[in-house]
Amino acid sequence: MTAELVRGQNHPLSQVRLTIRISAGVPVLAGATLGDENGTVHGTEWVARPGVPALPGIEVSGQATAEHRLAVDLGALPEAVHRVAVFLALPTGSTGPLRFGAVAAPHTAVEGADGTELACYTLTGLDTETAVVALELYRRQGVWKVRATGQGYAAGLPALLADQGLREAADVAAAIQNTATPAPAVPAPTSARDTTAPTRPYAPEHPEPVPSSGAQNPYVPEAPAAAPRDPSAPVDYTHPRRRPHTTPQPPSPPASPVTDDGPAPAQPVAGDAVGWSMEERLYNQVWGMFEDLARATAAYRGAVDFADSRLEKELDQVLADPRARIGTAGDTARETAHARRTQLVDQARAALDRDLAQLSAESDVVEPALPPAYARWDNPVWHGYRVPADPPMALRLGDLHLPESVPLRIPMLVRLPLERGLWLDSGPAGDGFPDSLEMRHLAMEAATALAARLLAVHPPGDFALQVIDPAGAGATALGVLTRTGALTAPPATGAVGVTEVLERLTRRVDLVQMALRGGTPESLPADVDTAQQLLIVNDFPHGFDDRAVTRLRYLADEGPAVGVHLLLVADREDAAAYGPLLDPLWRSLMRLTPVPDDHLADPWVGHAWTYEPSLAPVGSHIVQHVLTEVTKARAKHR
Repeated sequence: MTAELVRGQNHPLSQVRLTIRISAGVPVLAGATLGDENGTVHGTEWVARPGVPALPGIEVSGQATAEHRLAVDLGALPEAVHRVAVFLALPTGSTGPLRFGAVAAPHTAVEGADGTELACYTLTGLDTETAVVALELYRRQGVWKVRATGQGYAAGLPALLADQGLREAADVAAAIQNTATPAPAVPAPTSARDTTAPTRPYAPEHPEPVPSSGAQNPYVPEAPAAAPRDPSAPVDYTHPRRRPHTTPQPPSPPASPVTDDGPAPAQPVAGDAVGWSMEERLYNQVWGMFEDLARATAAYRGAVDFADSRLEKELDQVLADPRARIGTAGDTARETAHARRTQLVDQARAALDRDLAQLSAESDVVEPALPPAYARWDNPVWHGYRVPADPPMALRLGDLHLPESVPLRIPMLVRLPLERGLWLDSGPAGDGFPDSLEMRHLAMEAATALAARLLAVHPPGDFALQVIDPAGAGATALGVLTRTGALTAPPATGAVGVTEVLERLTRRVDLVQMALRGGTPESLPADVDTAQQLLIVNDFPHGFDDRAVTRLRYLADEGPAVGVHLLLVADREDAAAYGPLLDPLWRSLMRLTPVPDDHLADPWVGHAWTYEPSLAPVGSHIVQHVLTEVTKARAKHR
């Protein structure tokens, strides 16, 4: 199965003879640098590039092209080489794009000698960069791995090479650009036997969410410096990477009508983003909506802050003048200041309302088109549910919204497989929220709904569920899993049950790690379940001694890389007796809540998003229906 990497993620390589495929959609330069254990490139003889395309163990393309195939033999690399960094750069002096943000996101894939795709990575989120380190192959403790790097450089190849310690960085970069001009266009043949023009290579589409997202522009030169903006003109809050592009797209909607106020907003279309598939286009569109809402709200809040500060300044000026403190002149000045503040806020709110209306219209067409992994439980797509043949690229954890846009909810999507464990907070949420006992039950219901979704979106046999419920307090919430047979083993209870489950999963993690490091994943014992595992722990840390806590921390740290994922239902205050011992565990988990709560911090613009869990409607039996289909498919699979 191909490992679809995100930036920073690594994956072990089971083969040493590799082919790295690069699809960029436009002509780009490709090369590789060889580095020591610190990643330092010691000289020009450590750079495989156009003009010097072959080095021991690696061969790259000799010119700029949209498609590259790099050959790598890790066993033939010099002993001093511990890292191979694959880089891309846009040719200078060409008529093409001047930055990666203006083109489709390059896609990379690492294949074995037998043609099996081992890992892939799409370089999303690039903007002004003209050179980027796409992938890094590195050796650690005798095992080679690939890491999705995606480190871009706006200053281009010289900065990239200099960052790796190459002293001749400027000279090598210039030589690469001088010896690698794009291949000339092939004129259409005039022979009567063949009048077909050459086929243009497919341009892969893949922006990134937000957390990663966006789209690209056509190949346009860098814009000149912008003129000062007219303060009275409306602000364009559209994400800079969500503009039209030239790569293949879904059918365009009809042209927007023109009104007295100018062109009306374009009618939204589901899947109106770049991507290899409809699933990926919808994923990127959702994250684009998230970013648009974040930017529009940030602009509104900034405008309100400016209006308030201006009002305060004008009132201070009035008070500073003794003649204006009393009398009609002072009253008039104060009324004028308040009226100006109201006008500024009203203008900002009108702009926000316009953006919210457009995003709401987009949400109205996107929500019904979402696949099961992205859809709410009340989406009709679940009623026609069929067990999938392939796992999805992402999963919906719930919904996000801001106080200024309460009716508009953006799906909270996370990439799969989960890189971090999850923690459903069952502690008291404050006034107006359920009491402690009810919060524990709601948290367990949210955990059950999430587990059901994970089981439903994976092929039969690819995902399994383990539950630790020391006191049996979660039996009611877990009922739908046990009734349908989705939970194949009863929840582990008591200290003995806790120990047995943790020992089994710890052994699985250890054996899979050793097999991958040795390049022999097929050598696992027959009793090791190779399916991905989700471990739900209810009422943590009740029933856990120090040894069990240590094992749980080990699973949280090492498990995700080998398919063991953690979901805690816990009140952090209950763990106070352990002191700082559990602090690393809490920090490694993504905290969620079973009730709407504005606790999800967004470092991009500083918003605190309100998170709502994804639950089935009250009285609905859709989760039971879906899990019944999952159980039937699993029985056939066996």
